[in-house]
Amino acid sequence: MLFSPARTLERPRPRLSASVGRFVRHLGWRQAPVIFAVAVLVSLVVIAVTIPWWTPYDPIGLAGRRLQPPSAAHWLGTDALGRDVLVRTLYGARYSLPIAVSVLIVAVGIGVAVGALAGFLGGIVDNVLMRLADITLAFPPVLLAMAIAASLGPGLVNTALALIIVWWPIYARLMRAQVLNVKKLDHVDAAIVGGVKPGRLLVKHIMPLCWSPILVNMTMDVGQVILLAAGLSFIGLGAQPPTPEWGQMIAEGASNFYCWWIALGPGMAIFLVSLSSNFLGDALHDVSDPRGRQ
Repeated sequence: MLFSPARTLERPRPRLSASVGRFVRHLGWRQAPVIFAVAVLVSLVVIAVTIPWWTPYDPIGLAGRRLQPPSAAHWLGTDALGRDVLVRTLYGARYSLPIAVSVLIVAVGIGVAVGALAGFLGGIVDNVLMRLADITLAFPPVLLAMAIAASLGPGLVNTALALIIVWWPIYARLMRAQVLNVKKLDHVDAAIVGGVKPGRLLVKHIMPLCWSPILVNMTMDVGQVILLAAGLSFIGLGAQPPTPEWGQMIAEGASNFYCWWIALGPGMAIFLVSLSSNFLGDALHDVSDPRGRQ
């Protein structure tokens, strides 16, 4: 039997169950925040999927008298048009969560592809791609998102496009740094000696070892994307009335400043999603970083 360095030195891929078990074991005292985060995010996803079947009110229809404070009939009161704030807040998960997921999936896909090619090929390809990322990163994210959304026009789709343009360079830089580090490892040299083609070398031997910081950063960015999307809606560049999107609802609450309950629901929803995503990201970072396991 012929000796194949590429085959013998190729890193085994851990099973998903083993990875999950290792993640739980290394959490330690962090289990409570992670359980809280998972419970919040799973609950919001379930609510977003099932709310049309059990909600007592229409999110854009009249539910009672206008500007009513919280009561037994309306737990978070009503807004300036007599719509139930709690129902609209729960419906907001159907808009804010998909925006965050779609933006991150597309931005991470673009950023990972660009960063992997730049780090692996180097030379002029690296210079061109990274200068393009540097140009994007040179602008403050909020101002760049506002400028893009304003040029494209208000709407959730244009908001998502603006956020994708803002977010992809972050992951391109992160993946490039990971690829440059993994390229120096012994098993990559052994694979090259074994005659592995460049495409397979990148996909099978380098990129599987680069995903840990990508997943950590992606988890922690969920709340940031929702917050920035809500900010664009707040200034009129995102969701438009009567869409029950959290940023749009906070903008409506700002126009009725003394009716504090209008902005309370969406504000708490954004806070809980941001806090939960940060809990998960922090736990993933501590587990993936050997210094975090001590």
